[in-house]
Amino acid sequence: MIFISLETLSISSYLLTGYTKRDPRSNEAALKYLLIGASSTAVFLYGVSLLYGLSGGQTQLSAIANGIEAANLGQSLGVVIALVFVIAGIGFKISAAPFHQWTPDVYEGAPTPVIAFLSVGSKAAGFALAIRLLTTVFPLVADEWRFVFTALAVLSLILGNVVALAQTSMKRMLAYSSIAQAGFVMIGLIAGTQAGYSSMMFYLLVYLFMNLCGFSCVILFSLRTGTDQITEYSGLYQKDPLLTLALSLSLLSLGGIPPLAGFFGKIYLFWAGWQAGLYGLVLLGLVTSVVSIYYYIRVVKMMVVKEPQEMSDAVKNYPPIRWNLPGLRPLQVGLVVTLIATSIAGILSNPLFTLANNSVANTPMLQQSMLVNPQVSVITTEQP
Repeated sequence: MIFISLETLSISSYLLTGYTKRDPRSNEAALKYLLIGASSTAVFLYGVSLLYGLSGGQTQLSAIANGIEAANLGQSLGVVIALVFVIAGIGFKISAAPFHQWTPDVYEGAPTPVIAFLSVGSKAAGFALAIRLLTTVFPLVADEWRFVFTALAVLSLILGNVVALAQTSMKRMLAYSSIAQAGFVMIGLIAGTQAGYSSMMFYLLVYLFMNLCGFSCVILFSLRTGTDQITEYSGLYQKDPLLTLALSLSLLSLGGIPPLAGFFGKIYLFWAGWQAGLYGLVLLGLVTSVVSIYYYIRVVKMMVVKEPQEMSDAVKNYPPIRWNLPGLRPLQVGLVVTLIATSIAGILSNPLFTLANNSVANTPMLQQSMLVNPQVSVITTEQP
């Protein structure tokens, strides 16, 4: 059932990526996505088939774990190989380096609303799959999969943030940003504690709103100007203050600027990682967060600081704002809702994190997996 659901999501994503049939870039993105996705699916399925054989023909996740343990194969070479193949399939879904090759091209070529969905829906589903499989099927090799995910997190944090610095397209910059964001979320997964899983849930929730807010702004700007080049945003605040405000807040939240939601999300992740002894990974996350602030603020500066004579041609020809157009109303409502959620999620970070913490505490599967990693790590709302 996991494989069927994974493929249903994948095939739908391929079709959505290429549904603008007359756009060559959309066709190219869909083809690349399909080819790389088919390869990752084959690798994932091979890993699952190894688990099926090693567990004595079991398909239930708990039965697979029991079968492997009963056969005394918990840390055998076959299980480790199956683990690597399964992680490769998961890495593709969450666009973690080095399984990220599809992300920039698909983000640039696919219709922007589709990318807005893939950037949050596919990533959240991938992390849900990771928690479900790793904590249930691979409890005996927890150290091994944490080591592999540590390597993926390091690569994602460095590559995503460094390469984003050189991007000139807004959509490609957000693509590499999403790779880096996956690296931040993996800190909570590697911690393997109650605080780690809770911080993952909280960050994925706020990431949904701040990323959708950013993409809503990119869609509205592209519809009016026909471009997504970062330089074309010069002086935008003089023509569209609301769009400038929304895009600025979403980018600053992604960068982790207080008091926005992204800041508290990263604080919770870093605190969970620090309590679990992931000192090097947390320090790397802090350094790369500083790097990410540069390319996010570069866009904000482009929109706000530029003088009237420095406006880009796209902004100079910016059409009059008409908020009563029926075709734009859903997008405009979505922009306002995600902007409000991004703004107030930071203020409500304690109640939201408490909700995530209670959810993890009431999930037996996660409680059992935390016995493998015995560090007790709970963030209480009384802590600053």
